[in-house]
Amino acid sequence: MDASISGDSSPTRYKWRKVAYGGMQPGFDDNHTDDTFLEDMVMNANVVKRNMLKVMQDSVSISQYLCVVALVVLVWTYTLRSTLNENSLLLLDVSLLGSGFLILLLTEEMLSLNLLLHYVLNVSFFTTGLYVLAPIYQTLTRSISSDSIWAVTVSLLLLHLFLHDYSGSTIRAPGALKNPNLTSCISLNASIVASVFIASRLPSRLHVFAIMLFSLQVFLFAPLVTYCIRKYSSRLHLLFSFALMAVTLTFVYSLHRLLFVLLVGMLVFVNVVCPYWLIRIQEYKFEINGPWDEAKLCFDITD
Repeated sequence: MDASISGDSSPTRYKWRKVAYGGMQPGFDDNHTDDTFLEDMVMNANVVKRNMLKVMQDSVSISQYLCVVALVVLVWTYTLRSTLNENSLLLLDVSLLGSGFLILLLTEEMLSLNLLLHYVLNVSFFTTGLYVLAPIYQTLTRSISSDSIWAVTVSLLLLHLFLHDYSGSTIRAPGALKNPNLTSCISLNASIVASVFIASRLPSRLHVFAIMLFSLQVFLFAPLVTYCIRKYSSRLHLLFSFALMAVTLTFVYSLHRLLFVLLVGMLVFVNVVCPYWLIRIQEYKFEINGPWDEAKLCFDITD
């Protein structure tokens, strides 16, 4: 009788179950795991094997925009030195605007006639408002020293390059589902303020209007044009980028040899050194996935 009672009172052994919710299981600690816990572990499931040539091709977009900003700075420099007059700047503005619309017509399939007229109307209002505000821009920083203007302008351009969206467009492209992100808008604002500071050091109203129109055309519409070229043809994108680099290096070399060396070093660093570093550090990437990970949505939620 005593033996049977002692046999019935032996502790019951519970089997551990792998459950996400349900509290503590009797007989086990809250952090208990058994040998089956790591059966579903996956290592490096989402690690992308990158190709050196493909990474170098993707980095061309960064070098391309560096050259665009360098050309803007060159035009600013020649204008401040009175090498470019008002008529030359206005001719350059009209040429850039016509070339930009021509590239959009040839490369963008989603560009309809109504959308093109909408762009033309916006540019007309934009140009008119800019001409009206030119006298204000001319006297905006009259009480600020030139050294402060140059220092703030360089800082704003560096901020612009740091926050710029090199994979997209500054303004929403035709057929695009997403608007530019917050950092891209901050980058655009920094470039506009830098343009205003440069324009405030010019002697006449027409000078201010021409340089502001040029700067805003480049900072606003050049990313859209290059985005459409890249989406239309990768070969055309590479050809355009290399031609732009060659033109930029030629003008920088004629301006200053040291700046030419610095720009060449930056282009080599962006197109060769950085892709090489990215490929090398992939060898040390170690990612672990398993049933303990949080659930992630596999689709985008859009309104």
